[in-house]
Amino acid sequence: MARVRYGARTGAEIAAARAAQSRLPDIWSTGVVAVWESDPDAVAAVLPPPLKPTGRPLVRVNISRVELPGYPLGAGSFAVAAAHGGVEGWYPLVMPMTHERALVGGREVFGEPKKLGEVTVERDGLVVRASLARHGIAFVEVRGAVSGALPLPEPSQRTDFYFKFLPAVDGSGFDLDPVLVHCVRDERVRGLERVTGDVVLRESVYDPVADLPVRRLVSLTVGEKTTAQRGSVVERVDAAALLPFVHQRYDDPRQILDGPPEGSV
Repeated sequence: MARVRYGARTGAEIAAARAAQSRLPDIWSTGVVAVWESDPDAVAAVLPPPLKPTGRPLVRVNISRVELPGYPLGAGSFAVAAAHGGVEGWYPLVMPMTHERALVGGREVFGEPKKLGEVTVERDGLVVRASLARHGIAFVEVRGAVSGALPLPEPSQRTDFYFKFLPAVDGSGFDLDPVLVHCVRDERVRGLERVTGDVVLRESVYDPVADLPVRRLVSLTVGEKTTAQRGSVVERVDAAALLPFVHQRYDDPRQILDGPPEGSV
């Protein structure tokens, strides 16, 4: 009988896949990163407990083109500064990706709020433009011109906070207790330039980032970096406290309340 590809994989095949994953080469991306001060009440309002605001109401958008071999990827993240215990980091609200393949590991393993979208990074000489778009709306656009080289930073670590959960089968709450994930990213930069420009936030009912306005632009750069990440579950969280924030993950804010269709088994 010919091999049935949806059949069970052998132990050797599973071991080979794990070994290949552990030997991934450095993957470099070209990206635009903007950081700004926003409204402190708005930043605090989007943080599910036990996350808390930091001493500064910062928002960070990262718009990148990732040079995956034979499979270039557009990847974005729109995040707010947050703290958990003694750890300060970033809580992403939406992470548009241009390919479904990029959604699977992030959402199912780490709990990242990834959604399919359009991610654009363009450079023509000194002119730079980058955007995040979904449903035909470029809800974030960064525009500017390169105004000088910056010193390369030392290798650094950044922590992102994610909530991993499964909506309940009956449409009420969660199937299992949600957990808070710390994702630690080790970053190395091989090129960095200052950009003089601005950030435009456009209204979208699906991605309402316009509620976190640009009060003061802190930094705007374009650069090349490579990142390795590792995650860990740090605690189980109160399901009732997280439930009011679950609509952040979905386009339809009522989706968490949807029950199974009539007559379904």
